[in-house]
Formats: sequence, structure tokens, C-alpha cells
Amino acid sequence: MKDQYGRTIDYLRVSVTDRCNLRCTYCMPENGIELYEHSRILSVEEIDSIIRAGARLGIKKVRITGGEPLVRKGILDIVRNAAQTPGIESLCMTTNGILLPEYADRLRELGVERLNISLDTLDPERYASLTRVGSLDDVMKGLRAAEEAGFTGTKINTVLLGGINDSEIGSLASLTKDRDLSVRFIELMPMGECVGWPEESFIENSAVLRALPELEPVSIDGVSRLYRLPGAAGTVGLISPMSSHFCPSCNRIRLTSDGRLKPCLHSDTEIPLKGLEGQALEDTMRRAIFEKPARHHLNETHQSETHRNMNAIGG
Repeated sequence: MKDQYGRTIDYLRVSVTDRCNLRCTYCMPENGIELYEHSRILSVEEIDSIIRAGARLGIKKVRITGGEPLVRKGILDIVRNAAQTPGIESLCMTTNGILLPEYADRLRELGVERLNISLDTLDPERYASLTRVGSLDDVMKGLRAAEEAGFTGTKINTVLLGGINDSEIGSLASLTKDRDLSVRFIELMPMGECVGWPEESFIENSAVLRALPELEPVSIDGVSRLYRLPGAAGTVGLISPMSSHFCPSCNRIRLTSDGRLKPCLHSDTEIPLKGLEGQALEDTMRRAIFEKPARHHLNETHQSETHRNMNAIGG
């Protein structure tokens, strides 16, 4: 289906929970979040119904997100249902990797094609500080579990944090030298917990090109410009929502864990879907897709219009 600006919308990101086993500084408050009541969260059956309605409207790709999706009760049923939905051609998941030693094999068997693993640093102390409760060793075990389960083309999502991890650009990129990985550097966006952070925290992806002048352009993969270190097995990606927004080619919509459809990550517009069924559900989704905003205005306002933290929207 096309929106009012002629963009084909065929990608649905589904947040299955607002809960997470980490407390990343730019994503969640230090003391955690006010948890949604169970009745407020979409059930496994409701998620299935919405994905199926989306597929009838032309959705071809689904990404399961959180919070941390692997802490969600029933996550394997959600994955199984999505993989078996007629019309869904690609099923992916974004995770912090901590629970992959337990889940990687089953996710692969049930139809997850590719994983995105969040990893902002290779320094154990810095990882513990950024995540507040996490262990770098645990996520590296998760990455190995994904490889052993047969996942290929795994993407490492690294949020660039000025004065915090920009000194690690080279070491993070070096993960691609001998592995079929894509390390994707993502510009920090002013939303949620980091709205009031100092200006120097927000650095452009041009910092990656300056740090790694040997990078060779490869291609464009969705919202990511891909490069490769000489002789490397994998790629380095740059995702630039601040310095070079990709709104004109945006093909995605997002479903929050409490059942609201967000046509744009940074818009405060949310369309409630929970409780809708059949034609009413499909018609509401069709209208929301058609009315997707032309673009966000982060560049001008330096603040997202959404009132939610990222964990409550879905990565």
C-alpha cells in the first residue's frame, strides 16, 4: 500500500514488550519504567491478528522488537505466527543479545531470518556503565550463539555517543574483518532520556568516515549506507537520521506493545488498534498508513515530538 506521498509502506516493526533486562542510559530511566498492566499489552493473538491485517495491506517485512523481545512471555508463539503469515516474506528481530544462548536455535528454526544485536561498546566497564546492569561477556556469548545457530548477515547496532564511545569506532568496525557482520553506526536522536543531553553527545556519522578514511563505499541497504574495510568479510553501515534523514524513502510503520500504530517514529500521532478486529482493524490501519507524515523535524527542533521513550516504541 502507498501513503499519501506515494511511498510504498511494506515494513512493520512490532514491539512485543516495553520491558527490558538492561537499563541503557539513552533509552530508559535509571530506576526503570512504570510497567504497563498486563491487560494493556497486546496478547499473542492480537499481535497475530494485526500482522495478518498488515500483510493483507501489503506488509512484507516484520521486525520483532521490544524493549527486549526475548523477555516477552509467548515470544516463540509470536515468532511462529508471524513466520507463517501469508504474505510475510522477511522476519527479523532486534535484541540486546543477552538471552540468545537460550533462544537462538529456536528462533532460527521458527523462521527468524536475521538478527540485529545492540552493542555500543567493546569495553566491559563502559558496557556496564551504559547498560547499568549488563555484562559485555553475556552479549558476546549471545553473538556466538547466533553464529552457531546459523544466523548470517547479523547486524550490530551501535549508537554513536559523543565523548563516550566515539573513541571505539575503529575497534567496533574491526568486528567486520573476519566475520559476516554489518556494524551499523546510528546517530543519537534527541528523544526520551537523552533530550537534555549536552550538544556534544550528538555527533554526525561523518565522524566514522574521518576515523576510518580507508572505508570503501559498497551500496545502500535500506536506511544504511554501506562501506567495507579493505579485505573485510563484513560491512560498516551508517544510519543518519539527524544529518541526512531518509524520510522520503521511509517504508515503515511501528506497532507499540500497548497496541498503537505509529506511522512515524518521531510523531506524537498514535492510532489505537487494540480491540479492533476484521474490517475495522484493516480500515484503521489503511487510514493510518495513508496519513503517514512526510518527514520528521529533528534537524530543526532537535527534539522528537513523540512522548515515549524508545523502549516503549520499539527499536
